[in-house]
Amino acid sequence: MFLGTYTPKLDEKGRLILPAKFRNALEDGLVITRAQERALAVYPKDTFEALMADAMKAPSTVKQVRDYQRMMTAGASFEIPDRQGRVTIPQILRDYAGLDRDVVVIGALNRAEIWDAETWHTYSAESEERFAGMDDELTAFQG
Repeated sequence: MFLGTYTPKLDEKGRLILPAKFRNALEDGLVITRAQERALAVYPKDTFEALMADAMKAPSTVKQVRDYQRMMTAGASFEIPDRQGRVTIPQILRDYAGLDRDVVVIGALNRAEIWDAETWHTYSAESEERFAGMDDELTAFQG
């Protein structure tokens, strides 16, 4: 499970040092891909493969299914962290998420997310009020 908020920096080659607490789960390989709200999702390889196996079962005759499959896979990049725990974020994904140097990496249960720092701070501030009122909404999902 991925938890917490971290503020590493991208280096001049577009590499990111993964948070130490995430490295064991990602050491055998990971997939970086687009996520909603212009963030990037970082999945352990096995988790991404399971998500895509489920996505392949959905009928590609449905436009929303095709859109999801395309957005998740078109920019996806398989990476293996180096000995220092660094991964390279491809330029196409850096452009999508507006990443420059200052980034925020958050844990989001089954994945990590990489955000441009300013975008994260804006999103977080805007979401705070909605978050405060979520209890009633979330209980509806539990049963």
